[in-house]
Amino acid sequence: MTENNVIDMDEIIYQKDSIVSKTIIEKEKGTVTLFAFDKGQGLSEHTAPFDALVYILEGEAEIILSGKPKILNENQMIIMPANEPHALKAVSKYKMLLIMIKS
Repeated sequence: MTENNVIDMDEIIYQKDSIVSKTIIEKEKGTVTLFAFDKGQGLSEHTAPFDALVYILEGEAEIILSGKPKILNENQMIIMPANEPHALKAVSKYKMLLIMIKS
């Protein structure tokens, strides 16, 4: 982040066969995290105790929410409600912004 609070997507880079993350904001009421997934990488099914919004910045991701797969592309987003099982997989390498709201 620059002194003007401008965040560039190049602040996080893809790494072969990996998932890279960088926390942008971490507060008591929520977090904002930037992720870069290499093609084929993913997060297995899990739940979170808080609502979350995933915004795809570039690339293509499969997001499975409560057993229902959805393909998201650049400039699309999805809301993942608290306590609903979800999983993520990189159809192509992709970057996403995860905004988690704690209540």
